Amino acid sequence: MFLLSIFISSLSSYGQVMDPPNWEVSVDKEKLEPGDTIVISFQAEVPADWYLYSSDFDPELGPMLTEINFGENQSYEVIGDLIPVDPKEKYDELWGGKYTYFTGIAEFQQRIKIRSSVPKIEAVAIYQICSDVTGQCIPFETDLVWNSKKEDFLQNQSASIKDGNDLISSKELKSFKNEFKIEEKEEGGAFLLTFFLLSFGAGLAALLTPCVFPMIPMTVTYFTKSNISRANGISQALLYGFSIILIYTLIGTVFSLLFGADFANFLSTHWLPNLFFFAVFLLFALSFFGLFEIRLPNSFVNKIDAQSNKGGLLGIFFMAFTLVLVGFSCTGPIAGTILLQAANGETIKPLIGMLGFSLAFALPFTLFAIFPHWLKSLPKSGGWLNTVKVVLGFVELALALKFLSIVDQVYHWEFLDRDIYLALWIVIFAFLGFYLLGKIQFPHEKKTESASVYRVISAILIFSFVVYLIPGLFGAPLKPLAGYLPPMSSQNFNMNTSTLVSENEVDSNITNCGTPKYNDLLELPHNIQGYFDYDQALECAQKQNKPIFIDFTGHGCVNCREMEATVWSDPRVLKRLKNDYVVVALYVDEKTELPESEWYVSAHDQKVKKTIGKQNLDFMIQKLNANAQPYYTLVDTSGSLLSAPKGYDLNVENFIEFLDNGLKEFDARQEKNIASTGIIQNKED
Repeated sequence: MFLLSIFISSLSSYGQVMDPPNWEVSVDKEKLEPGDTIVISFQAEVPADWYLYSSDFDPELGPMLTEINFGENQSYEVIGDLIPVDPKEKYDELWGGKYTYFTGIAEFQQRIKIRSSVPKIEAVAIYQICSDVTGQCIPFETDLVWNSKKEDFLQNQSASIKDGNDLISSKELKSFKNEFKIEEKEEGGAFLLTFFLLSFGAGLAALLTPCVFPMIPMTVTYFTKSNISRANGISQALLYGFSIILIYTLIGTVFSLLFGADFANFLSTHWLPNLFFFAVFLLFALSFFGLFEIRLPNSFVNKIDAQSNKGGLLGIFFMAFTLVLVGFSCTGPIAGTILLQAANGETIKPLIGMLGFSLAFALPFTLFAIFPHWLKSLPKSGGWLNTVKVVLGFVELALALKFLSIVDQVYHWEFLDRDIYLALWIVIFAFLGFYLLGKIQFPHEKKTESASVYRVISAILIFSFVVYLIPGLFGAPLKPLAGYLPPMSSQNFNMNTSTLVSENEVDSNITNCGTPKYNDLLELPHNIQGYFDYDQALECAQKQNKPIFIDFTGHGCVNCREMEATVWSDPRVLKRLKNDYVVVALYVDEKTELPESEWYVSAHDQKVKKTIGKQNLDFMIQKLNANAQPYYTLVDTSGSLLSAPKGYDLNVENFIEFLDNGLKEFDARQEKNIASTGIIQNKED
């Protein structure tokens, strides 16, 4: 848990401004003469767990393309288009098309004709980086300069958005959080904690297999009978448990090094590794069904076991190693499932997964060695252990379909649509239910005449899950399973013609405060009536006496779209947004240039902000000290924060609580203002 807390605390939170990547500029010739044609390269260091969009995909797709704009200069001439060097390609379900991107190092090249003996090449890189770990997207502008004399490089970050005195400053924001003891959620940490808990549960499941469970009393007996003192036995048991954790965590470390973020992007999208993973999961399932056993070579296991007889600390370590190897036929598929689930671009996730798995795996051996009288409460080994193994086989079979689905979606094979996927899951889990009731048996099992109470209860839960899946065949969203199911757009038969009736309803209490600016360019989802300019929204809020919901968003923000599709679509959230708030969406990547009279020089970076997006981002940075999207802020009619801002969070209940807390604070301030006005009036009377 201590290691986990360190990992989580190392992740950036939403309320901090992230620095732009480092850029380097170089040319392919050392000595330049007028008339030469050179290639100038721009390289950016993309942070770990982030990716940078390239410049060579359809600009209408959605994500923000990288642009490198050269200033007018008599010393050189730009030739041709900007060329990205070996970007990766990925199909995205939400955008409905393929885009290109970079991880690690991003490189762009531009051909330039030299006109002066001492050229100075100046450009501005406009780009966006995103992370699937934190759910954030951040747009940047970076000045790029190459001088043939000094061959130096200068870079400066610029952000973007509107200077105003309405929202509180970053210092006041910090004070606000301290006063109300509200902290922003670190979404990357939340994702890792969830994965840790799932891996911990998998470790507990691994204990209940016929390869491992019988070894618990055998191991505990060794520690309780082979030592002179109880204290010595306890210390050796603790070392034994720590060795198990160390071995599995080392496996996670090796996996992370071999299949880190760069290679994992290939793993997550290419047909070859995904079909391989599908086959591996299928083999795991068949192994659990008893068709064959996955074993390590006996000679290797015997050599490791021989090392455990040496005694001392090293002997205890090799005892733990022997346990890991002997139990491999049962634990290998489970641990392998965790590692393959972690192969999605995150280098720390395999470590967290193996830490959780091994902690649960080692815990019983250590605790029973410390408290040996607990052994009397353990159930005896028997057929129930094989039942656990077969149940895990059905789960492996269901998980295998996810990898096949990825290939189907990316390459548009269209043979595993959402309804077919659900049909297969329904059959798999229905068979699992019948197995638990004793209606299906495998050749290596003894025939059971009756089902135990535990089997019947388990079967009831499984069949309930099957019943829950069935409406999905007719278009039910099944939101808790959205991450494992193919997109709704692949559904061949959908009775739900109107996703949400409330989407097409506009509350009669909403009055129009004038035509929203930029409504011909921008839009809000789910027929929400709102604004795209903060000043206009503030004026409307004052007229209607309502709080403001500020949505800092972007065209290229995939997690903004996911929030809108998953969280905003909930009828309870829609009701609050439509009735209780004045909604304003501030797009930070909108490139529409404003009239010159609306330009201004930012106090943040002393740069002129000309576009809607740049002014919105500058507003966000200066007033909230943040630059990542999605980012949701609630303010009152004077522009003061009502609660701590909120970032990417797919939990609908959390979002509803966020909106309700803001509304309560707004009402409390209104009552306080009315009371203050009454006191003043009484004094005047």
